[in-house]
Amino acid sequence: MDFRGRVFLAPLTKGGNLPFRRLLLAHGCTVTMGEMAYAYQVVKRSKSELALLRKHPDETCFGAQIAASRAPDAIAAGLAAVERGALWVDLNCGCPIHDVVKRGMGATLLQRPTQLGKLVAEMVKGVPVPVSVKIRLGWTESEQNASEVSKAIEEAGAAALTVHGRTREQRYSRAADWDAIARIAAERSIPVIGNGDLLTWYETHERWRSSGVASVMIGRGALIKPWIFREITEQKAWEPDARERLAVYLDFARKLKEHFRDDEKGKERAMRFLPWHFEFFCRYRPLSAERFVASSREHPLMQTRFADDEQDLSVLEKVLRDHRSVVHQKLAELLWSAADLDAAVAGAEAIAIEFPAVAGEAGEMATAHG
Repeated sequence: MDFRGRVFLAPLTKGGNLPFRRLLLAHGCTVTMGEMAYAYQVVKRSKSELALLRKHPDETCFGAQIAASRAPDAIAAGLAAVERGALWVDLNCGCPIHDVVKRGMGATLLQRPTQLGKLVAEMVKGVPVPVSVKIRLGWTESEQNASEVSKAIEEAGAAALTVHGRTREQRYSRAADWDAIARIAAERSIPVIGNGDLLTWYETHERWRSSGVASVMIGRGALIKPWIFREITEQKAWEPDARERLAVYLDFARKLKEHFRDDEKGKERAMRFLPWHFEFFCRYRPLSAERFVASSREHPLMQTRFADDEQDLSVLEKVLRDHRSVVHQKLAELLWSAADLDAAVAGAEAIAIEFPAVAGEAGEMATAHG
């Protein structure tokens, strides 16, 4: 596994489901990661947790992420991931949610560098593939100890380190600190992967170059526009119109149907995901380099609020930008049953008439989900 010169998909809780990863593969993603799995639940053979370690045959470079506080659980979960085709195993040391930290996992480990180093060392000895670690800058803004933590991780034998440029306390409320990521990359000899607020190809290449990281990792940017990986590779934007975007979303719905099966039970399971994804899809805006590269250097576009004051938006464009959950649910149900793209377009335009948009509403890229 080569951790240098790559564009990684982040391990996205709920969003990184297998059908969505297949969609990303179709749009240029080459390195995928599964959703974070609780190691202690993997040890208990939880079907839902084991499912998070499953990869699709098309995922030729796939890594699994686990959350753990005990070495035996971490090793057992790592071995289960390798059995299912993971080329490397990542230990989560950045998840900020309460259910994770109260169990001594995720970001809690940032407060215990010595214990973390021992855990990583045991994983390196017990798992037959490379072990990487994903961290945040620290527990709080006043407790940023990422340099100490990253040193312990490297000394423990980790093959790579991902740094999300925010603290646990900040969650997603502040812009990612790429200067801090750059300092850690300069301090370490193992590959450092930079993560945070990458929404466009030009922001990605700028942060990559200026920080000196070995690779970059894309999280919410992929949820908003699944084609971001192709843009990064080609170093140019694809600005799909509403019909073209709906075609992408219809393809995703069909991949969900293939994964969960085309029956009522399959629909019920798919509807746990598809409406949720529209919470991100609706935030897409064309952000050409000609118009936005200068402002992106001042403040990340992921954290920028965009007012929907454009003139002459099509009916379909308006419904795809709508942030209301009831519209997302309707769109998801439409795509599940649509026979083809023309039927999907007609159905979406009907939804727009049923739920008229409110003038002057604004869309914000920065809302966080988990």
